Amino acid sequence: MAIEQFANRFVCDLIAYEPGKPIDETARELGLDPSDIVKVASNENPLGPSPLAKEAMRKALDESHIYPDGGGWKLRSAIAKKFDLELSNVVLGNGSNEIIEILCHSFLNPKAELIAAEHAFVVYKLMATLFGAKYVEVADPGFVHDLEGMADAITPDTRLLFIANPNNPTGTMVGQEALDRFMARVPEHVVVAFDEAYHEFLDDAPDVIKYIREGRNVCVLRTCSKIHGLAALRIGYGLAPKHLAEVLQKARQPFNTNAIAQAGALAALEDADHVNKTKAINKEGLAFYEAAFRERGLEFVPSVANFILVKVGEGDRVFRDMLKHGVIIRAMSGYKLPDWVRISIGTPAQNRRCLEVLDSVLSAAAV
Repeated sequence: MAIEQFANRFVCDLIAYEPGKPIDETARELGLDPSDIVKVASNENPLGPSPLAKEAMRKALDESHIYPDGGGWKLRSAIAKKFDLELSNVVLGNGSNEIIEILCHSFLNPKAELIAAEHAFVVYKLMATLFGAKYVEVADPGFVHDLEGMADAITPDTRLLFIANPNNPTGTMVGQEALDRFMARVPEHVVVAFDEAYHEFLDDAPDVIKYIREGRNVCVLRTCSKIHGLAALRIGYGLAPKHLAEVLQKARQPFNTNAIAQAGALAALEDADHVNKTKAINKEGLAFYEAAFRERGLEFVPSVANFILVKVGEGDRVFRDMLKHGVIIRAMSGYKLPDWVRISIGTPAQNRRCLEVLDSVLSAAAV
């Protein structure tokens, strides 16, 4: 008798999330030297971790035999101070992904609905499926969130609505006026989650934290994985009004963020130099790719994040062919974009290598 028939049917309905292909796995499969592989698939920081974070983590290792502060007092206090909020407004997560899961634990069930944009982060749909909720997908013309359409989609059963801003994988953003008009239409029974994993790359970022100060039912998600270069640590946080944060804290696992990650994140928040250097190299990389794609006549989506979406035709094949040359990009068929790939911004050398291989692969396909 197959054990699957006894499993939660919502789990059985899931299609597992596929992350960007790891460097070591690629090296083993293709017999390549890991140092020769360029990974521009997972929107990671090409400059590596914050130097201040690395120093803090080394010190924290000496006490790795002791359980972490389950309440994350130091880190939560620093985050609250940074945004002029209270400690009670901050919830820590094992990456901002866990905040997504905690929100779903707290508000979803088989009678509830979750609303998201058509080409938004695929984890929203996975979580809705996991909890048996209805997933409502709203079209995003031009790859930009249609906030009016999302507001129109709200029903009495809607419990969560996700706005990724900037959005992954499109790199697009909605501005302050559109957000304010949208929030004026959101009823009290809906929690709006602003997923801002790429917020720090913006020069003129909209302010959604003001909705927290107004006591609205919103949760703002941030991560240390991107601009701070701490993806391996899995450390992120959610910002919410006290009444909502208290609900999320109840759904959070004890010791969900480890002491090394907390120490690294605490130091990284103060490392303005690393943030500025990362933003600078990212702007340079985006300009490089946009100019190159225009020159080649390739359709792309102008991005404000640390990646760019480009139409190459047969994205899965382009991914596989580039992989053979030791360059890892991200195919977008899982996002209903089979002709597109997403390329993370790397160092200038990585960007040049990626473009050279892309040219080679596209030229070979055209023969």
